[in-house]
Amino acid sequence: METAAVLPALMVVLAAGLWAVAAVEAQLECVDAARAGARAASRGEALERVRGGVLAVAPAGARVVVTRSAEVARVEVSVSVRPRWGASLPSVTVRAAAMSATEPGVMSVTEPGEE
Repeated sequence: METAAVLPALMVVLAAGLWAVAAVEAQLECVDAARAGARAASRGEALERVRGGVLAVAPAGARVVVTRSAEVARVEVSVSVRPRWGASLPSVTVRAAAMSATEPGVMSVTEPGEE
């Protein structure tokens, strides 16, 4: 009888844990993508190419903003994470940003929009 009472609570705890793992995984992917993009942008790669590379590494549905000045290149990645098993549940937005010093001789260009 006690097992029947505890099982629903155990399932809720398990579901919350799986959702947390998915959010942490998305956060780590955003961090990796932002760092790789900042390094590429600081070397002077075209910003559209940097954005494409970041989107290839970032989780599906991610939004990317790439900016570069004479001093620093910055990449911001964000994505909404929703549990696959609970489409009606609210999403959690995870974000990551990385900056890298722009190499000498790289022109200053700022990307106007985000995707």
